Amino acid sequence: MACEQWRSRLDSYADGELDSQQASALAAHLQGCSACAGDVLARVQMKRSLQAAGKRYTASPELRNRIMKLAAVKPRREAGHLWKILALPALLIVVLTIVVNVYVGYQSARRNRIYSELADLHVATLASTTQVDVVSTDRHTVKPWFQGKIPFTFNLPELQGSEFTLLGGRVTYLAQTPGAHLIYLVRKHEISVFIFQDRGEESASSPSGPVRASSFNIENWTQYGLRYFVMGDASPEDIQTLSRLLRAAQ
Repeated sequence: MACEQWRSRLDSYADGELDSQQASALAAHLQGCSACAGDVLARVQMKRSLQAAGKRYTASPELRNRIMKLAAVKPRREAGHLWKILALPALLIVVLTIVVNVYVGYQSARRNRIYSELADLHVATLASTTQVDVVSTDRHTVKPWFQGKIPFTFNLPELQGSEFTLLGGRVTYLAQTPGAHLIYLVRKHEISVFIFQDRGEESASSPSGPVRASSFNIENWTQYGLRYFVMGDASPEDIQTLSRLLRAAQ
């Protein structure tokens, strides 16, 4: 009966379209139902395959520049020098506006694509029967496990006195770049913490606090050459508290 209740919502869950309460309830169901968990994994894998195929046809910056040049309107010769002088600033404003909009749109699309890929990793991990490869609540056990498996090191916070529990970690990949995926628990909500090397290509920092994307609350920042993403259906306050603990640990 429970499976029938949730089966019609699996696509919405994989696409990040459920509200936090429904997503949390379905995530709890997936932990005890291998059939539904397998269906979610299949949907996430199909979604990631389609995203990878779509990237093959993304317009290159060179093509964008060529289109912008072809679209530029040249002033007619008979308009006179005064018309040219008056039109030049307006033309420059139009061109600058186009360039800024293209850049902002590119950054926004890139940020949303990264959030979507991380949401897929988060959902797939929660639906998996083996969420982590190193199972331990001890940070001194989890941190050394990553040595030799990823090309960087990091520190984990001391959680004594807090409401958070470390469940373990695993190696993950974002755009074929290896990183650490840690799972924390707070009041039955599982939170993913992703850590990658900062390549200086993404300006998705959220210094004002968590943002809402793909049905999850997300906070990210760069620190000492590493980029952190904290994601889950927990409250924004919990996401922000765990983020502060991680920042302080570094």
